[in-house]
Amino acid sequence: MPPAVPVDPRAAERLRDLLSGAGVVALTGAGMSTGSGIPDYRGPDGTRRVQPMQHGEFVRSAEGRQRYWARAYVGWGRFAAAEPNAAHRAVADLERLGLVRHVITQNVDGLHQRAGSRRVLELHGTLTAVTCLDCGEETSRERVQEWLTDANPGFLDRIDAPSQVRPDGDVALPEALVTSFRTPRCLVCGQDRLKPDVVFFGGSVAKEVVERAFVLVEQARCLLVLGSSLQVMSGYRFVRRAARDGIPVAILTRGSTRGDAEATLRLDGLVGDVLPRLVRDLGG
Repeated sequence: MPPAVPVDPRAAERLRDLLSGAGVVALTGAGMSTGSGIPDYRGPDGTRRVQPMQHGEFVRSAEGRQRYWARAYVGWGRFAAAEPNAAHRAVADLERLGLVRHVITQNVDGLHQRAGSRRVLELHGTLTAVTCLDCGEETSRERVQEWLTDANPGFLDRIDAPSQVRPDGDVALPEALVTSFRTPRCLVCGQDRLKPDVVFFGGSVAKEVVERAFVLVEQARCLLVLGSSLQVMSGYRFVRRAARDGIPVAILTRGSTRGDAEATLRLDGLVGDVLPRLVRDLGG
């Protein structure tokens, strides 16, 4: 968790006024889930703290897939056990109050839905589903975890102290352990190109998902950015579109963001500190 900072009361009041007008679309990032024990990619200074899996490496390299699945196998238990935090619940409350119309999330953890948000567009997909890149067979991540357990008996016992789970649900492992790991294979075609239904770094968000997100932004009265540094274009483009169309952009996160110049309102703070207070002030 990044450290908390004092919240500017005047900025918080302006944010409350913006939200009270309803018609808000929330764009959420990894900072929403740090309170649930899932770290973000970057600290408040914007520096990347972990090197995520790259799309090209996963698709082209059997070794890359082996590395991902070994790390994901170890991290899955803690990732799947993460619970929605106060910020997720506050966004769901704002939807219930009729103030937030829709959530566009860059996160792949499903915590918005588990907190009660009903209208969620997952920009980067979800870790709960897996698809074979060769034959298209779909299966659940839980089932793949069972396959991996059967194929790698005792693997977890060989790990002394697993590192912190990362935003993609994996952990760092010694290379010697990775090279001994047996990767999952599709039960239909037998290939090893099973991929979680997420957009890895360097991959592209599906065109229909991007178009749907643009429609939601264009129909919004206000775009509210929560817990995102906006360093990647997949989220930042919606801030640019809103600013171009004269739609107010409010940003609530720790540290600076790529979209600060386009922001109508900028509030430096933890989403878990600010959002619950706003819900109380707005009648929740």
